[in-house]
Amino acid sequence: MENIAGLIGMLLYIGLIVLVIAGMWKTFEKAGEPGWAAIIPFYNIYIMLKIAGKPAWWLLLFLIPLVNIVISIITMIDFAKKFGKDTGFAIGLALLGFIFFPILGFGAAQYLGGKNEISDHLI
Repeated sequence: MENIAGLIGMLLYIGLIVLVIAGMWKTFEKAGEPGWAAIIPFYNIYIMLKIAGKPAWWLLLFLIPLVNIVISIITMIDFAKKFGKDTGFAIGLALLGFIFFPILGFGAAQYLGGKNEISDHLI
């Protein structure tokens, strides 16, 4: 019985991961970025920064404990605004991305930002 429960739990977990990746994939595509970027570690954060209009060097801030939480929330606020969403939705993206990315990706939200350009400056 434990094996069946473990198998069901694992299948649900894999299903949740697939749903989140699909939501991020669709969200990236809405913003004119490649959807496959959602599955590449660090590159997906770079693309989120690009969509949010933040400089590329902010990627380094995601590597600093505690600072990364603040930077994630700030980035998600601007990311959400690019899709016409408010700060509450942005907090949901930062803290409950497994729920909010599929809503953003598969929902009616449209990308409102212009052509994505990220700063080439490292300072």
